[in-house]
Amino acid sequence: MSRIGKLPVAVPSGVQIKIDGHTVSVKGKRGELVREFHSDIEIKMEDGKVVVTRPSDSPSHRALHGTTRALLANMVKGVSEGFTRVLQVEGVGYRATMEGANLVFYLGYSHPVKVEPPVGIKFAADEKAKTVTIEGNDREQVGQIAANLRKLRPPEPYKGKGVMYQGERIRHKAGKAGKVA
Repeated sequence: MSRIGKLPVAVPSGVQIKIDGHTVSVKGKRGELVREFHSDIEIKMEDGKVVVTRPSDSPSHRALHGTTRALLANMVKGVSEGFTRVLQVEGVGYRATMEGANLVFYLGYSHPVKVEPPVGIKFAADEKAKTVTIEGNDREQVGQIAANLRKLRPPEPYKGKGVMYQGERIRHKAGKAGKVA
């Protein structure tokens, strides 16, 4: 058995789960998430917990078992607590500001880069700490948006300038050696 897949997903109070065949909708205080899962994996409610089972021990079913359980757990956590991802902006003149709900990056280009938040996502920028916080209910969407913002100016290995995840360590390279006269 999958160590992750066999664990039941605890449903906190205030979260409602509706299982309709292979479509699961999870509703909580922060919103609602709906996802369709693979038809081979069985999802059911037992004693206030969500249980995921698989039909066989084939490698594809084993992979789907743990993945399905993890996605369900992320949906439950997303509608009850939410997910956040923090990015740091490093470099002289690099900064991020808010313009209404939009995020504006100044990253050394000839123009500022404006980013509109998709539905269900909130941005917050702290100009003093040079951080950007991405908040939302869907873990996959929050992570993808953080990755897209990081791609605007990935951290470079010589000076460590750019947009990086908070806590990310950039391996610095030695620059060119000076000429000897």
